[in-house]
Amino acid sequence: MASNLSRRGFLRGTAAVAAGSAIAGGTLAAGSMVAWGADEGTAAGEVRQAPSLCNGCSSKCGLVGTTVDGKLWTLEGAKNHPYSKGTICGRGHGVAQMAYNDERLTQPLRRKEDGTFEPISWDEANREIAEKVAAIIAESGPEALALIHDPRPSGKYYGPRFLNALGSPNVYTHGAACNASKESGITYTTGASNFSVDFANAKMVVFIGRSYGDAIRPSSVQSLANAADAAKRIVVVDPRLSNSAIFATDWVPIKPGTDIALLLALANVLVADNLYDHDFVENHSVGFDEFAAEIAPCTPEWAEGVCEVPADTIRELAEALAKAAPAAAIEPSWRAAFGCSYANSFDTARAVCAVNALLGSWGQKGGALITSSPKAGDLDKTRFPSVPKPEVKRVGDAEYPLALSGMGSNLAALQAALDGKMRGFFFYNSNAAQGYANPKVWREGLGRADLVVTIDVQMSETALLSHYVLPECTYIERMELPEFIGGKKHYVGMRTPIIERVHPETRSCDEIFCGLAEACGVGQYFDFTLEELAAAQLESVGTSLEEVREAGVVELADPGFEYKVPKFKTESGKFEFANAKVGEAGLNPVIGYVPRMVEAAGDELYLVGGKQGIHSHTMTQNIASMNAISREYNLERLWMAASDAQARGIADGDLVEVASSEATGQVRVRVTERLRPGVLFLPTHYGTTSPYQTRACGFGINLMDFVPFRMEPGTGAAMSQEVAVTVRKVEE
Repeated sequence: MASNLSRRGFLRGTAAVAAGSAIAGGTLAAGSMVAWGADEGTAAGEVRQAPSLCNGCSSKCGLVGTTVDGKLWTLEGAKNHPYSKGTICGRGHGVAQMAYNDERLTQPLRRKEDGTFEPISWDEANREIAEKVAAIIAESGPEALALIHDPRPSGKYYGPRFLNALGSPNVYTHGAACNASKESGITYTTGASNFSVDFANAKMVVFIGRSYGDAIRPSSVQSLANAADAAKRIVVVDPRLSNSAIFATDWVPIKPGTDIALLLALANVLVADNLYDHDFVENHSVGFDEFAAEIAPCTPEWAEGVCEVPADTIRELAEALAKAAPAAAIEPSWRAAFGCSYANSFDTARAVCAVNALLGSWGQKGGALITSSPKAGDLDKTRFPSVPKPEVKRVGDAEYPLALSGMGSNLAALQAALDGKMRGFFFYNSNAAQGYANPKVWREGLGRADLVVTIDVQMSETALLSHYVLPECTYIERMELPEFIGGKKHYVGMRTPIIERVHPETRSCDEIFCGLAEACGVGQYFDFTLEELAAAQLESVGTSLEEVREAGVVELADPGFEYKVPKFKTESGKFEFANAKVGEAGLNPVIGYVPRMVEAAGDELYLVGGKQGIHSHTMTQNIASMNAISREYNLERLWMAASDAQARGIADGDLVEVASSEATGQVRVRVTERLRPGVLFLPTHYGTTSPYQTRACGFGINLMDFVPFRMEPGTGAAMSQEVAVTVRKVEE
């Protein structure tokens, strides 16, 4: 269905875009500094600038902070960073205010028997944690310890090094609740965990669920805007008309969890009508004949019955993609519709790659690009000794063999805690208990553990379940290890302190893990400073600590990118329409149809979630300015299609009760035409339950409360949208 909504009209009706633009358009207003101690309307005093990398999301865009008399005054995007290009988004501005948040953690805490917390010294915390670690290892071995983290530049190094030094391989990222299925699916077809679309040269791009306008990496939004200005065809496949739709030519409001049917039907048309790239298929792929047989029944008419997109629309999209090929591609998405969402997310990612293969777009100008990434070279082993490889296997890898080695399944670690096998947890920059799976299951699992340690900036729901809470300083108060950035060009950036530490008892990630390591008797693997390690890493790629500190971002040696079919890093060296290891994991080795698990029945509606441009998951809702925007524009509201609301006697702004097999919750509703009937949309930033976050606590509801605890076969991902709910009006 083509969108007939003008950009001006769309923006007029989108309070969230207006709210985000109020922050994202430039630097922070001087008036916002009053609570931070600066005088309103003046920047008189000692002025200095320092480069850093944002912590608003995983993109880590480059920025420059300006301080006046040591207090943060403004932020602006680094012009030389490939993600920011001189701009930062609304949440990038807002998250910096965490440094001055009156409810942030300021000293180590220990949970008492009554559930309240008391302050303790760092020495006490490290000693007591070390004693409990030693007891767990003595009784159950190091495999009973786990680290779950959302990696940041220093955290990627220090956290896993600490746990491996203890002898445990159980290191997990947030991936099972984010992009694990997507990256696994791409890996088992191309050998790379991700790819990009060459927007500057593309003629047609199809988005499956992803919304740059709600994400937001400034460079991505700009590339999408440029594509729209160049009158290129941008197709958004999404149950919701997202904030990216102002740049789109088409909106295809699909039934949630059925994107795979649409993709296979596109492939069916390309094969059946002989529209596919024969040269690529014959010379650069394996398993095509099996794939062609698998999708033979997947006609547009069949897909219409599954995904409820008209067959004529599917056929027209396939023909248009073929006409634009190879300068056409399906965009790789992120969390969105198949990052970790459904029982078929892994195969949906494989199907995305398959369509791009049939189009012959891999490595082509305007197509799907697999680029390289830089990394630090080999370092002096006497100065930076390697940690012995743990002797046991990571928990969950046997049950979920398709989970990538860099991610694992943190939900498998949770299941091990429920089974009494995982006894100690360390969480870094991770609020797993609120956003990774059903919170009541996390509460039960962590309640059975003998040791839970959370390293964070604020008192999250995960911190509330911990025995010890260790306060990290905010990202604008610390230096971190280099962050390497890949693509057509290679870069390296670094966080450097913009302000002095506001609270002297907070510590940086490297200091925290080094202190724990020393107390646990493995300090010999951390006998160097962060500056020494950073300098060695940077020297190994041809730059220096001094150069990167000064510039913030440095371009590295030209990687020699060329437009050509890539050498796929699969076992066959080719694109794989079929993969034996997928078959060994118990799934269909050939890319094919897998249905969603949960179907709405009776009066039920599908529930989907997504991000808003001013927030990052559960991290930012208690920041005063960002919470104020959410409240002013009622951004916590549940979206409901107008026809569904009318059928239930619900009007815009009514209080409604949402219920599933797992939970009930009340929230006000936003009635809209920007959602296909039969679907509800819930922004995933709300429903905070931590009483230590007074602005956010009790505001809105949390999507994960309603989703049963299950794991996707093969990957162990959360299946975070496999749910259907009922909604009724609450009489007030």
